[in-house]
Amino acid sequence: MSVQFILSEYIERALARAEYDKLEDGTFAGRIPACPGVVSFAATLRECEAELRSTLEDWLWLGLKLGHALPVIDGIDLNREPARESLESV
Repeated sequence: MSVQFILSEYIERALARAEYDKLEDGTFAGRIPACPGVVSFAATLRECEAELRSTLEDWLWLGLKLGHALPVIDGIDLNREPARESLESV
């Protein structure tokens, strides 16, 4: 399984856990409880969803770069060191 696929699957599953609220002024707020700090605000629900995806992607890339512990989502654990093939087997 490629790293790109794993990241895409992680993002989709995290977004499936998103919670959205319609605020008093008619705008929307979104958050992913398992991912601290991943929140969004927008005028429409569709814009809020798109902003939440963008925020999650940025949060994820930064967390990976800085070595932060990331939540395991539906069994997808990005904290483990990826398996690498040995050049000796080639």
